[in-house]
Amino acid sequence: MASVPETLPSLPKLNYPKARTVDQVDDYFGTKVSDPYRWMEDVDSPELATWIAEENRLTRSVLDAVPGRERMHARLMELIDFERYTLPRRRGTRYFYSHNTGLQNQNVWYWTEGLEGEPKVLLDPNTMSADGTIAISGLSISDDGRFAAYSIADAGSDWVKWYVRDVETGVDLHDIVEWSKFSTAAWLKDSSGFFYEGYDAPDNEALKATNYYHKIFFHKLRTRQSEDTLAFHRPDDKEVNLGAAVSDDGRYLLIHQSRGSSPNNELAVKDLEDPDAPVIAIAAVDDAVYSPIDNDGTRFWIHTTLDAPNGRVVEVDLAQPQREHWKTIVAESKNNLDSVSMVNDTLIVNYLADAQSMVELYTRDGALLQQLQLPTIGTAAGFGGKRTEAETFFVFTNFTTPATIYRLDMNSRESAVYRQPKLKFDPAQYETKQIFYSSKDGTQVPMFISHKKGLALDGTNPTLLYGYGGFNVSLVPEFSSSNLLWMEMGGVYAQPSLRGGGEYGEAWHEAGTKLKKQNVFDDFIAAAEWLIANRYTSSKKLGASGASNGGLLVAASEIQRPELFGAVLPSVGVLDMLRFDKFTIGWAWKTDYGSPSENEEEFQAIYRYSPLANIKAETAYPATLISTADHDDRVFPAHSFKFTAAMQAAQAGPNPILIRIETRAGHGGGMPLSKRVELTIDQFSFLLKNLGA
Repeated sequence: MASVPETLPSLPKLNYPKARTVDQVDDYFGTKVSDPYRWMEDVDSPELATWIAEENRLTRSVLDAVPGRERMHARLMELIDFERYTLPRRRGTRYFYSHNTGLQNQNVWYWTEGLEGEPKVLLDPNTMSADGTIAISGLSISDDGRFAAYSIADAGSDWVKWYVRDVETGVDLHDIVEWSKFSTAAWLKDSSGFFYEGYDAPDNEALKATNYYHKIFFHKLRTRQSEDTLAFHRPDDKEVNLGAAVSDDGRYLLIHQSRGSSPNNELAVKDLEDPDAPVIAIAAVDDAVYSPIDNDGTRFWIHTTLDAPNGRVVEVDLAQPQREHWKTIVAESKNNLDSVSMVNDTLIVNYLADAQSMVELYTRDGALLQQLQLPTIGTAAGFGGKRTEAETFFVFTNFTTPATIYRLDMNSRESAVYRQPKLKFDPAQYETKQIFYSSKDGTQVPMFISHKKGLALDGTNPTLLYGYGGFNVSLVPEFSSSNLLWMEMGGVYAQPSLRGGGEYGEAWHEAGTKLKKQNVFDDFIAAAEWLIANRYTSSKKLGASGASNGGLLVAASEIQRPELFGAVLPSVGVLDMLRFDKFTIGWAWKTDYGSPSENEEEFQAIYRYSPLANIKAETAYPATLISTADHDDRVFPAHSFKFTAAMQAAQAGPNPILIRIETRAGHGGGMPLSKRVELTIDQFSFLLKNLGA
């Protein structure tokens, strides 16, 4: 690709579109806070539409002029162009999986009769829209493999519609379920219908209105949605999120209840064989994680963090569900218990050991059988199946290994490659290491660093620092064609395991929440300082990237330390922290962030780091490319609009402050490959222009 000069010329200051200001001042516990761009929360206003169009034109004029875009695009398409499969799921005698030939906008779902049967198309979302913006957001197959309940997300919205397809004929039934959100479909054993989650239909502004009173409904096959029954709800608490599952034996409805975005939950079961059976509470208080693994009759195995922040496996008998009768099967480890499943009466326990997978196999009574041998450092996931089955599948990946699928024979406990991509690069040219660095308070934080072998530690390497740090989400080694392109061009990719994530269990998560949220930014800033001090890069060559909560992370970090970064890429970020709870599902994030309007101490903590509230006039900020989408109904796009306008007004130096506003797209889920590639090329073009590569 075209080279970029090592010393970049000074850039002329851009003429930004004018954004009107208003005299809006809010009072938070006696603190007066100005919000001059409040009008941008009316996302359907003609005035805002004009501003968006002008901003997009400005952004295009800058990014389209960057040399090397075409070659970069061509190479990324080559790196993406390999076959990708998801793990096979067995239902009855049939197996279901998705496949992408390489450059399809959306994966196509297939089914086979038996594992080696001839593939038949079940669902092809690429035929549902010309631009690839309709995606399959959920798929649930009935236990006998006869029916597929699938949900459609249009333009990236979290709102979905459920349909039912006859697998054999490929024809949809007349069933349609609307106003479902954050939902799965849980089939009855006899395939007569399924449970799903949703809300009452909103009166108006579906992309903006707050979502309260989540409910579990039951839909009987071949009936109208108006005949659906309310299976469970919590009228006493509007902020409870619900989840429904049916046990593998078909006897029990498992009811998951959580508040906001907390990983903790209540857990209850209902006997489906007795219509008058009461709901039995296994955990009546959301004081820990309670995740059912499997059951044998009334004997349940449950993954919990109760009295075990890193997780353990307990056995609960519904005949005596009180906690004093619980039995520990797999005790808490020093490593975080990430997931557990039961296949062939064997517990498959997947740990995160310093953010890397470590898998152990136990008998159902808790005797260690063996540690599963994994190919190398990386991430293993999957291990689905039923207690009575003798096989399972898992996927293994790391920064230079695309997802490879393995079949694990549970009788011999030996694994073999089932499907492996053919690569268009040489992974032997790259290396990954994990280092530990000290954060501001002395906490040791791990960070993965990947790059081409033979890297010179001379402080000149363009480096992309990516983070998240929230909601108990763990960042683990996984393959990305985009990151590989960055490394192929000579860049360094760095990924720290920040507090607020789940890499080290619940204590690690809580250390980055509410009044302790600043720890996350301190961890990220310390990672940047380590990379500079150890000569991987310099401030002028350092880019920061994050999306959603990660968008908050990088925006807050650049506001606090503008001299530390050369370029910043906040995507679909939560940037107005004083009003995040006013829109869509934002209220649910109070479990991680705290409440800016209900708790004065939490307001003070939030106010100190909220990116929008802390922009200072006449300050030289790093080059910043903000990304959002017009249909993002999770993180309301006004966050990005207001932040952009305020940053452009405050910018004292020549570094550009640009916004890229995607159309017919949402928070990122289901985004077609073509749009994902365009976003990557725009972001990399911005980095090339402002960092050099």
